[in-house]
Amino acid sequence: MLKQFLDAKPLYYDEIDYTRMPRVYESIKSSLKIPKIIHIIGTNAKGTTGRFLAQALFNIGFNVGHYTSPHILEFNERIWLDGSNVSNEVLEDAHEQLQKLLEVEQSDALSYFEYTTFLAIVIFKDCDYVVLEAGLGGEHDASAVFSKILTIVTPIAKDHEAFLGNTLKEIATTKLNSIDKFAILAKQKDEVYDIAKSKSEKYYKMQDLLDNNDEIKIKQISKELKLVKFLEQNLALAIAALKFLKISYKISDFENARLFGRLSKIANNIIVDVGHNTLAARSIVSALSEQKYVIIYNSYKDKDYSKILHILKPIALHVELIDVDDKRIESEENMKKVLDNLDIKYTKFKEIKANNNYLVFGSFSVVEAFLKEYNE
Repeated sequence: MLKQFLDAKPLYYDEIDYTRMPRVYESIKSSLKIPKIIHIIGTNAKGTTGRFLAQALFNIGFNVGHYTSPHILEFNERIWLDGSNVSNEVLEDAHEQLQKLLEVEQSDALSYFEYTTFLAIVIFKDCDYVVLEAGLGGEHDASAVFSKILTIVTPIAKDHEAFLGNTLKEIATTKLNSIDKFAILAKQKDEVYDIAKSKSEKYYKMQDLLDNNDEIKIKQISKELKLVKFLEQNLALAIAALKFLKISYKISDFENARLFGRLSKIANNIIVDVGHNTLAARSIVSALSEQKYVIIYNSYKDKDYSKILHILKPIALHVELIDVDDKRIESEENMKKVLDNLDIKYTKFKEIKANNNYLVFGSFSVVEAFLKEYNE
């Protein structure tokens, strides 16, 4: 079964063999049917931008796949086909097909993300368009091996420095090296635009593809979907892609286009967000600055959680640390030291109280841990 097969693979690696995915793809690509791929790279906003675009394309009348990662509660969340997450039966069937294409050594060697990327491509074989989200970086990401008709570049900032580089220039270069020909960039720092110009046969700034009529539609769609400012920018990037593709759209084409886990309100007093870096923290503070929240939080060791908490402090009543079963999570002792240094009051998360507003933030793992407790 697929679950047992994937559970046997490590999710994370200290070192990555960047030659493995291209080698395996080269050996099986004649047996794969590759649709028109729209690749999404960047630091933040890949998931929401991709879902806005995929849902609109589907509502317009195309067969569409959307591959995103990681998932919150169920693996099926990663592979969305024609309006809904795929079923376990579809996943198992694709797993059987893929096993027949791969040599045993290849199947065993592929990482979790590499294998699931191939799995998605098998499932998406009859799609008109596939919106394929990069997992980590761009140039060496498993999703980058396929030819693309377009690359969408969401805002790029510092993140995953151990793999991508220590400067914005290094990180942007690694990501933008995955561009084939055409690219659309969200609002970026000037040095990112400069790198894109050297990498792309033709690149566009998002705002250059949008006219006044688009801006009016974006505001109307944003109002109907109750989007905060940064999600509205992701919507605008998706619409810029439709303009590039010369596909007409209506406001109603974005019905049901929100992706769960991105400033999602699950109760009157609870918002969850899977963001996990400083760029996400700044966007959230800008969106939620009108009131204060109890912040349910934890962080991976490799994140700049001191800076993240400093950014969140203006909207924090206090922090409640939630236990997360993941070896990459920072120790409670170190988290408490940082909170003490920032003069932020904290306690352990135990329960939701009706008289407080809550923001659950820190990563997919934090939101997953919270939802499991909350649902119980």
